[in-house]
Amino acid sequence: MATTAPATGAGEARTDSSGAAPMTHRQIMEALSGLLLGMFVAILSSTIVSNALPQIITDLGGGQSAYTWVVTAALLSMTATTPLWGKLADLFSKKLLVQIALVIYVAGSVVAGLSQNTGMLIACRVVQGIGVGGLTALSQIILAAMIAPRERGRYSGYLGAVFAVATVGGPLLGGVITDTEWLGWRWCFYVGVPFAVIALLVLQKTLKLPVVKREVKVDWAGAFFISAAVSLLLIWVTFAGDKYDWMSWQTAVMVGGSVLLGAVFVLVESRASEPIIPLRLFRNRTITLASTASLFVGVAMFAGTVFFSQYFQLARNESPTMSGVLTIPMIGGLFVSSTVSGMIITRTGRWKAWLISGGALATAGLGLLGTLRYDTEYWHIAVFMAVLGLGLGMMMQNLVLCTQNQVAPSDLGAASSVVTFFRSLGGAIGVSALGAVMAHRVTDYVKDGMAELGPKAAAALGQGGGGGGIPDMDKLPAPIRTVMESAYGHGVGDVFLYSAPFALLAFLVTLFIKEVALKSSTVTSEDGR
Repeated sequence: MATTAPATGAGEARTDSSGAAPMTHRQIMEALSGLLLGMFVAILSSTIVSNALPQIITDLGGGQSAYTWVVTAALLSMTATTPLWGKLADLFSKKLLVQIALVIYVAGSVVAGLSQNTGMLIACRVVQGIGVGGLTALSQIILAAMIAPRERGRYSGYLGAVFAVATVGGPLLGGVITDTEWLGWRWCFYVGVPFAVIALLVLQKTLKLPVVKREVKVDWAGAFFISAAVSLLLIWVTFAGDKYDWMSWQTAVMVGGSVLLGAVFVLVESRASEPIIPLRLFRNRTITLASTASLFVGVAMFAGTVFFSQYFQLARNESPTMSGVLTIPMIGGLFVSSTVSGMIITRTGRWKAWLISGGALATAGLGLLGTLRYDTEYWHIAVFMAVLGLGLGMMMQNLVLCTQNQVAPSDLGAASSVVTFFRSLGGAIGVSALGAVMAHRVTDYVKDGMAELGPKAAAALGQGGGGGGIPDMDKLPAPIRTVMESAYGHGVGDVFLYSAPFALLAFLVTLFIKEVALKSSTVTSEDGR
């Protein structure tokens, strides 16, 4: 066994020093089959409800804030627990951990389907997010433990392909389920359960990773303080400008509290024997820059998947099913770029050009989508979505890949989860902030439209279910319906426009990442630190 990797078993699967022959492609694919299925379940849980959310929130009596929090709650718990899953992967059996994550996901999904109000649904989404955080973090970590960096681009492409299929299949499946009377939106939460059970069984049979037993100490204090800091920040972003002013004592208390909790987290990590996020990792320039870029990419990625359903259903009066169909250009772009870039990176060992190109395309795509209105020609929207998808596909997996290439095997889990953590954090903050922005922009556009229609419009709007909730467009008179559709179309366009600068920042950050050719072995030297 290689002496450079005693802690995790990260190098045992393919190192020649162990005397074992490298795994064949077939053996790797068999081992990855359950992992890919688990990843499919994780992404499916995030996307299947996207086109059902307008109907879910309407049935449960929620408003735009509840709409945003159903998404944000899962992102929050996923973000807060990702570093913990990553650290646990460096200490315990990765196979057992990914199975535990699947069980947590199943439990959250089953209860979510029984929700009677938005509060109950949001709580269940928190549980789902914990499981999904484990699945997304561990899939990257296990992949890295089995496969050398030089070969990893090829298999990262498979993860990207699974991501694309689940992302396009989720909204389509969710739309069909929601539109089917004898099923209904609750089955959006139940349908992933069989896939999770199958993934459990397949993982048990096919995934074989060495388990290295050693004395461990989990940094629970670090996990608590980082969760508290992120949660407080997201709560502030969600309610600022609605429940209280942006410049208010509540803002001062919540932002100050979040900064204080973050400082305590850094102090705890600097003294912990087994820190959840080893601060020494950030001495590595590549890891620091990749984490920063991932933060900004998260904003762009989740903005692209969360708000399209509202645009197509509320601004263009499409069914949940058609909402999924109409987003295929973005998913197609993501699918093509993630798989093609993975294969080419495997052949060449070079990855930086893909990151830079992805940042440029994502920025351009979001900028173009910022021109959306309720009556924008669909072929324009399709082109804009494809550009965004191409950019995101080039960046997401490759930011993790360049980080994994820089660390020793004992830090593989922590380093991988750090990049995933910042991407999820960017998504959670982005969805919260952009959801709040959209609610305000839609309200302003509705007021402007109503002022043009006259005083009787407000009364008719109230009868149609306007107010603070998601409107039922079918109950609105034609002139008012046009005002509402225009407001949502313009509001979603503003969300994409505000997202574009974050993609631009990700692009600028990637320019400063130094390219290091991918290694041909899973055993990473100490120089890689």
